[in-house]
Amino acid sequence: MIKHSKVLRPLALFLTLVFASSALAASADKLNRESDKALQVFKEEIDGSEVFLNQAAGYLVFPRVVKVGFFLGGETGEGVLRVGGSTVSYYRTSAGSIGFQMGAQAKSIVIAFLTRESLDKFRNSNGWKVGVDGSIAIIDLGAGKTIDSDNIRDPVVGFIFGSKGLMYNLTLEGSKFSKLDKS
Repeated sequence: MIKHSKVLRPLALFLTLVFASSALAASADKLNRESDKALQVFKEEIDGSEVFLNQAAGYLVFPRVVKVGFFLGGETGEGVLRVGGSTVSYYRTSAGSIGFQMGAQAKSIVIAFLTRESLDKFRNSNGWKVGVDGSIAIIDLGAGKTIDSDNIRDPVVGFIFGSKGLMYNLTLEGSKFSKLDKS
């Protein structure tokens, strides 16, 4: 039988790590600077990404999403929504999971809304959740690859890049996006 302290200590550490990032929320200026850097990496690593983003009705940029897990998992990060290349609002992404998992990971995410309808549906929602309010097609491209926008037919497309850490997972299923007030 597992003693309570052997379960509670890792659980307490896990919860502290997951929710600490919420307490250390970035200012609007810092979040914009970090998003600019993440977009630069995205553009350098993926040929055609700049044209792709220019054709999108809008896109979310999460420069750093942290996932931590010890049987229970959670991830969170803050990002910007850009329309016409300018930041129009700020968002937090968060997700939780249960199952065998151990470790930590940081990644960057860009989610492009390729139609005005998909962007409007996202912006008018109160806490948009992947798999419930809409789906995101994950494009698996490594560095030096090219986006072929002629073959992308989904209205919402996500790119996960810059993954560092022990948990690599190409999914956003169950992620929730909530608008933040960063005025």
